Amino acid sequence: MKQRNALLPTAGIIAVLVVGFVIFTNVWTDRLWHVSFGFGEVFSTMLWTRLALFVIAGVFVAGMVVGNLILAFRLRPKTDQPSSSDLLNRYRNAIGGRFVALLVVVGVLVGLMGGGAGAAQVMSYQAWRNSVPFGQVDPQFGLDLSFFIFDYPWWRSVLSFVFTSLVFTLILTATMYFLLGAVRMAESGRTDRRKLVSPAAQAHLSVLAGVAMLVKGVDYWLEQYGLSVQDSELLTGITYVDATVNINALRVLAVISVLVAGMFFANVALRRWSVPVVGLVLMILSGIVLQLAVPGGVQAITVNPQEPDTEQPYIERHIAATRAAYGVDHVEIEPYDATTTVSAGQLREDAEALPGIRLIDPAVVGPTFTQMQQIRGYYQFPSVLDIDRYDIEGTVTDSVVGVRELNPAVLENQSWANVHTVYTHGFGLVAAYGNQKGPGGEPQWIVGGVPPTGKLAAHEPRIYFGELHNDYSIVGAPQGTPPVELDTPGTLNTYTGTGGVPIGSFFNRLLYAIKFADVNILLSDQVNSESKIIYDRTPQQRVEAAAPWLTTDANTYPAVVEGRIVWIVDGYTTSDSYPNSQRTSLRDATMDSQSERLPAGAQGNTGINYMRNSVKAVVDAYDGTVQLYAWDDEDPMLKTWQQVFPGTVLPKDEIPTALLEHFRYPEDLFKVQRSILGRYHVTNPHQWYQQSDLWAIPVDPNPDAADESESPYYLSVRWPGEENAVFSQTTTFVPYERQNLAAFMAVNADASSPEYGRLRILHMSDESRIDGPGQTFNAMTTHPTVAETLRPFLAQGSAQASYGNLLTLPVGGGLLYVQPVYVERSGSSGSYPVLQFVMVRFGEHVGIGTTLQEALDQVFAGDAGAETGENGEGTGTGEIDNPAAIRALQEAERAFTEADAALKAGDLSTYQAKIKEAQAALERAQRAMGLGG
Repeated sequence: MKQRNALLPTAGIIAVLVVGFVIFTNVWTDRLWHVSFGFGEVFSTMLWTRLALFVIAGVFVAGMVVGNLILAFRLRPKTDQPSSSDLLNRYRNAIGGRFVALLVVVGVLVGLMGGGAGAAQVMSYQAWRNSVPFGQVDPQFGLDLSFFIFDYPWWRSVLSFVFTSLVFTLILTATMYFLLGAVRMAESGRTDRRKLVSPAAQAHLSVLAGVAMLVKGVDYWLEQYGLSVQDSELLTGITYVDATVNINALRVLAVISVLVAGMFFANVALRRWSVPVVGLVLMILSGIVLQLAVPGGVQAITVNPQEPDTEQPYIERHIAATRAAYGVDHVEIEPYDATTTVSAGQLREDAEALPGIRLIDPAVVGPTFTQMQQIRGYYQFPSVLDIDRYDIEGTVTDSVVGVRELNPAVLENQSWANVHTVYTHGFGLVAAYGNQKGPGGEPQWIVGGVPPTGKLAAHEPRIYFGELHNDYSIVGAPQGTPPVELDTPGTLNTYTGTGGVPIGSFFNRLLYAIKFADVNILLSDQVNSESKIIYDRTPQQRVEAAAPWLTTDANTYPAVVEGRIVWIVDGYTTSDSYPNSQRTSLRDATMDSQSERLPAGAQGNTGINYMRNSVKAVVDAYDGTVQLYAWDDEDPMLKTWQQVFPGTVLPKDEIPTALLEHFRYPEDLFKVQRSILGRYHVTNPHQWYQQSDLWAIPVDPNPDAADESESPYYLSVRWPGEENAVFSQTTTFVPYERQNLAAFMAVNADASSPEYGRLRILHMSDESRIDGPGQTFNAMTTHPTVAETLRPFLAQGSAQASYGNLLTLPVGGGLLYVQPVYVERSGSSGSYPVLQFVMVRFGEHVGIGTTLQEALDQVFAGDAGAETGENGEGTGTGEIDNPAAIRALQEAERAFTEADAALKAGDLSTYQAKIKEAQAALERAQRAMGLGG
């Protein structure tokens, strides 16, 4: 029996040690990971703050509960008065014999719960502790906006925590008194109810209840400021009823709470529960009257009959606050009387803008990149590519870019060594001209192939950190050790970068074997004294770890900068407590027809009412290092977090020029701003209230878009009346629940421009009707010429058509719609979409051609008046009209296939011979395409 009794505590101790070591493993490896890319101080600051809050909150709750239970135990009746309930008597006897053990168990449990609740407030605490003033005050209370952003959320969480702890303590203490006989249930024949509670218990419970009421009174007082960020049917923020009724009601309730607290304190001497209980009931009734009945009556009698006039000053505040919070208060709206007539030479003044029309759609040509640039089956490109700009021979060119990442899931041999030590990285950035196509409709490459060749400067091509490879890899080896990492087909490599966590020591290997539940990390000979483990490799993961206070854009993009491939990540500071600003769902505002197809997926369903692109982050694709640059350096939220984590964000003036040229206006911010401007382009409070001029984002007309909103697009736009085209992000609006065009919006997206971020809107005239995207798509696809041209590809034949982005441009005094049409062979595993036609519409005039120039000339009376320049000369491995190159590539592919077969059969000599044969064929193909050896 003694041995059996000893097993239970021994097993418990072992379990605690195991759980403790697992927790230590996760914490320590997290620290090692942060240190590996230079943000160990961020981890330390978060860890120690979280631990401090955990201890303070846990000790506070545990001390309050345990202290009151001890006091209740000491104040228990000295004479035992058995209850008529045998069960209750057994509980009393058990408590008397095991009271210390009970205190320990209860104290630990409530301490852990309280500590967890406290630790969860780490970000709120740090923001409050280091808050920077906004330098602006709210119109209702005259308080700096920082109070609502930083102070109010923290104090509400503190008061809520303290009040909940007090109520919980009161319940446990009352229960303890009941179990000890100091609080009894009324029994038959007993008439004096005052004797049901002992004087000591009554005094103790009254004090606890009184303190809880004092805290509730403070909470009521603070809640008045919360009205500035509260949602109502009309708006977010202060309304007429709030200003005239609810603020005063909360103040009155705060006073009543203090009075009720006084009644509970008085009950220590009075010993009449009816007094404080009546006060508590009256407080509840007062709350119902003051917070429901009176506001409802004022709303019905005073506000509703003349709501637009009554709410006018509060609507004005709300509009101004919303536009400021989302950065749209300086948007420029100008009327645009768009012409619908055409004439020869009409686009002559827009000659500079037409070559910038991007025909290569990054949401369509992903499979084309895969088929033409994949090289081997274990590489992959994302389904939605990215847009960037490069200076090609003195001309800044919009380009479609993608990174050739690793896809180990397709490997036939899924051995641990293959997955984690051999196939470790992708290889090379691929870029194509945005406005050019090859003779067969394929992209015209700026850079492509393995190794990369083309018109970009030489750069490190290896991709160890990217969007698609989520598993861990073990890399690195002592100098002179034969390489094992597959680099390119037929070549091996050893990682020499600074990224990754060293796991050469047995202790680190043990930690990571536990972390990933993979004993191979301990046992494999592939892990050596110089090995590093690379994991959590996506740009968003690394930026969010370096700056946990940022919300990252859902779409990161790669760029070649100063000899390196880097990922550019836009970071946002957001809040949901900016006073009087409309709260919106970040997910709803950013969701469109492409969101779910992004590697990171759509944004989370977070409520926000303030947003700034405060940081531009850069993640190196080779070593995973992170650089954070202050972008909106006037943002008080950024300044606050810079005080929390000093030195982690570099000044804006340290951004290299070569990097600045690749920064662009972020997508998610633009999506949120266009969502807000759908209603808040109206600044007149009466018109805003009437909702007579609401705009909506049009549904993407592409049949494959699943009725989602149309995505905004990057392209070069020449604004009416200006000389030069500007790299911009654009979108259109339609009137709410209608389909004609309401407005065209563009923002200067060129970060190197002095006018970066300039938001402008062309508001269509109410006197003329311009078709919106949906109507235009229908008009183009049903036009007799277009229908006849596309009929062979839409009739389930050997090929099928798909539609690219429907672009809208303000040119020729009107609106020009341009949409590329892609054709793909049906039923072929190796098929891919190629640009075959371009549809154009201006007014009621529709054209279609194999080039944009041909389609424009059809629309504009045979002469558009400008050259599109879309058939420039690209480079890379996409020149499919070169018979010599095609033949050489086919020979290379056949040699690679035979090499794979030889390797699987264990015939290394044949494998090496076939690899050399394939490389020779690739060199012949490159020479045939004019790319050199």
